[in-house]
Amino acid sequence: MIKKIQLRFPIILLLILVCAFSRVIPHTYNFSPLGAMALFGAAYFSKKWQGLLIPLIATWVSDLLINNVIYARYYPEFTWFYSGFYWQYGSYVLISITAFFLLRKVTPQRVLAGALSATGIFFLLSNFGCWLGNPMYGQNISGLLSCYAAGLPFLKGTLLGDLVYSGVLFGSFALIQSQIPVLRLKQA
Repeated sequence: MIKKIQLRFPIILLLILVCAFSRVIPHTYNFSPLGAMALFGAAYFSKKWQGLLIPLIATWVSDLLINNVIYARYYPEFTWFYSGFYWQYGSYVLISITAFFLLRKVTPQRVLAGALSATGIFFLLSNFGCWLGNPMYGQNISGLLSCYAAGLPFLKGTLLGDLVYSGVLFGSFALIQSQIPVLRLKQA
C-alpha cells in the first residue's frame, strides 16, 4: 500500500501542475483547468487536505507567474494576490468539497456531473463577488441579476474548460492506471 501511495502522489501532483501551468497557453476567456484541478485533486489524493490544498497552491503559483511575468505591465508591483481572489479561490474550495462527495467513486457520469457543478459553482460565486460592493451594479436583486447577465459571455469558456480539462485529467489518469496497475486503489 505504501508503494501505491508513493507512486500515485507524484503522478497526481504532476498532472495537476501541468494543467495549472497550461494556463499560459493562449486561450479563450475563462477556458481554464482550475475547476477540473479541484475535482481531480479531491477525487484522487488520499488525504482530503491534499485534495483541497494542492490544487489551490498550484493555482496560486500559476497566478504568481501569470500576474508577475505575463501580465506584469498591469500590476505596478509584485502581486501576491489579485483583487477579489478569494471569490475565485472560494469557488475552488466549494468545488473540491462537492467532489469529496460526488467523486467517491469515479465514473464518467460523475466526472461529467462534477464538471457541470464546477461550472455552476464558479459562475455563481465569482459573479456574486464581482457584484458585491461594485458601484457598477445596484446593490439589489436587479443589480445582482445584471451582474450575472454580464457574466454570461464568459460562461461558455468556463464550461468548456471544465469539461475539456476534466476529460484530460481523469482520462489521462485512467490511461496511466491501465498501464501501471499498482496505481489503482479500490473505490467505495
